[in-house]
Amino acid sequence: MTPDTSLTPAKRRLRNFRANRRGWWSLWIFSVLFSVSLFAEFIANDKPLLIRFDGHWYVPVIVSYPETAFGGFFETEAEYREPEVREMIEAKGWMLWPPIPYSYDTIVKDLPTPTPSPPTAQNWLGTDDHGRDVVARLIYGFRISVLFGLALTLASSVIGVAAGAVQGYLGGWTDLLFQRFIEIWSGLPTLFLLIILASVVEPNFWWLLGLMLLFSWTALVGVVRAEFLRGRNFDYVRAARALGLSRRTTMVRHILPNAMVATLTFLPFVLSGSITTLTSLDFLGFGLPPGSPSLGELLAQGKDNLTAPWLGITAFLVLAVMLSLLVFIGEAARDAFDPRKGPMVKR
Repeated sequence: MTPDTSLTPAKRRLRNFRANRRGWWSLWIFSVLFSVSLFAEFIANDKPLLIRFDGHWYVPVIVSYPETAFGGFFETEAEYREPEVREMIEAKGWMLWPPIPYSYDTIVKDLPTPTPSPPTAQNWLGTDDHGRDVVARLIYGFRISVLFGLALTLASSVIGVAAGAVQGYLGGWTDLLFQRFIEIWSGLPTLFLLIILASVVEPNFWWLLGLMLLFSWTALVGVVRAEFLRGRNFDYVRAARALGLSRRTTMVRHILPNAMVATLTFLPFVLSGSITTLTSLDFLGFGLPPGSPSLGELLAQGKDNLTAPWLGITAFLVLAVMLSLLVFIGEAARDAFDPRKGPMVKR
């Protein structure tokens, strides 16, 4: 076996990624799930996707229409699930509903049993203790969790890699002072501080993202710093400095690619930690505003309603599958960026 030198770096990385079958299939599965959740409003909603009324077309899932547009008396937005509104529309047209006719905050009426009600043909995974459809809340909650985790991972990675690169490349007093600061900052009880800060301000998506970013950026500083401390003494880096390349160019072009392998090893843990921290805060009641679709809030309902095991089991399975897929994808990405794993061809 000899290495195939005809491949470009991008093609070599793609081939290495695909060679990890578990990570490759995990990427496809996660991409499908995430893509579906991005169109949650078209899958689970208490508004019709399309209405044909009196010769005109209406798209309630995108545009808000008053009840008067369908012959009603109120100027407020039409409640399409109300029998009177349905009768008015169906008298002169028809409505096309999404597969799940409930949004994450829709209260399901006329349930056969008290809430939380068990799974039925109408509510595939039952309802929670507020009478809201579990499947709809899972779809919206999955989207929020992934978007939050990706945003936090991207922001913390940029800050952490930049801080570790400067610290490791410059060394000296810069490295010494920065390292002492990170040791103190990392020693703070993060979860307790997040709970305290979240109780002071009214939490929302962006507030939680900013608060968690204050503490999550240090996760990658150590490994990037070590790679830059090692790489700055390599011969090709000294040659680049001797040729007059700037510090920024030398760091980005010659040292950072070699540091990416160790960095990518930690990215799945940063992403998984971001999602689990948000879930923990929601579970404790210090996360997203009440009523928001949340996997942590669903776990809390499972704890409070032991007679409704479908709540806790559903939230646990969704979290377990999501975090497992992310870790498998991260392992494949690590193999793809590892320069020691070049594609091989037969003699």
